[in-house]
Amino acid sequence: MLTAKEVQNAKPAPKLYRMFDTNGLYLEVNPAGGRYWRYKYKFMGKERRLAFGVFPEVSLSEAREKRDQARKTLVGGVDPSEQKKATKLAAMVNAATTFELVGREWYANQKEAWAEKHGANILRRLEADVFSEIGSRPIKDITPLELLAMARKIEKRGALELARRATQTCGQIFRYAIVTGRAENDPSSALKGALKPMRKGHFAAFEIEELPMFLCGLNLNQARLFPATINAVKFLMLTFVRTSELVGATWGEFNFEEAEWSIPAERMKMRRAHIVPLSKQSLEILKAQKETSVYGNWVFPNQVTPRKHMSNCTILGAIKRLGYKGQMTGHGFRALAMSSIKEKLGYRHEVVDRQLAHAPRNRVDAAYDRAKFLPDRRIMMQEWADYLDKLAEKGKVIDI
Repeated sequence: MLTAKEVQNAKPAPKLYRMFDTNGLYLEVNPAGGRYWRYKYKFMGKERRLAFGVFPEVSLSEAREKRDQARKTLVGGVDPSEQKKATKLAAMVNAATTFELVGREWYANQKEAWAEKHGANILRRLEADVFSEIGSRPIKDITPLELLAMARKIEKRGALELARRATQTCGQIFRYAIVTGRAENDPSSALKGALKPMRKGHFAAFEIEELPMFLCGLNLNQARLFPATINAVKFLMLTFVRTSELVGATWGEFNFEEAEWSIPAERMKMRRAHIVPLSKQSLEILKAQKETSVYGNWVFPNQVTPRKHMSNCTILGAIKRLGYKGQMTGHGFRALAMSSIKEKLGYRHEVVDRQLAHAPRNRVDAAYDRAKFLPDRRIMMQEWADYLDKLAEKGKVIDI
């Protein structure tokens, strides 16, 4: 049996040697002077070893306590070495159980399935509104009351929809924590009915009767908009695509001979490639843009940084400068086209809906989604462009 003094006086030798205590415990001294506690035992007929730490951080009495605990584990039919590994793994898992760490792990696991912009928006909202409030808390200890307090702070800004989305995202993170063994429940489920209800509405859009004056103001350009901005607004009205699809357009997506714009799936909200038949008026705008295109492959380059595409805010800013703040948005042209083409030009809902690239509403619609109505849409897009020209002429008369 070793004494504390013997352990203290153990000196290094040219070769590694061992000083034995009792019941399998020994001190291993290496040539560099390191003194390591080891425990030798047998489990299932095989000799095993277990490390107990380094002297003097672990004293002789502490090493004996560890040995005695290991022997009790053996009596219970458990390998103490495997138990130590399991304990270490549990400690590592517990060290990564704050809401922010789990949330970032969930984000890294999910982001490959998202569009880049969508993923960036989710992370930005988490960092701005969620991590700052509950990010440092152990995820298993977060209560519904804490989550509600986080949502209430977002609601106070008037961002009711953001509060709802933040809570939904938290729910996904909690459920990820449950299946990875770091939480037992999802407190977000208790918040149903607790958040302020948001009255559903639509993007601001004026009526078709107001369009002549809008077109007149756009053509007169007393707001002193850049020519490319005017072209972008007109092209948006002619094609009624989403603003993000417009500003991100590249020349390689256009087929001038076929008069088609093919938007790839990765740029579409519904992740499906979309064809936009181009009217003669649309082609004229593209030709005008092509003549002034100097940098890169963007159809509508940024005015300040031409190597980047036009900002989403450019369209909305132009509408505001034309005097229609709160009355119209870039997205509003989609609603305007939908209602006007059906009411004024007499087209079926299905034809206009396909041109808007909406997701099928139900299984029946999805089954017939292959019916793209492309021939009808070609005619419709030209008739819509001609109709807008007539309204522009009417605007000139009203202005005079």
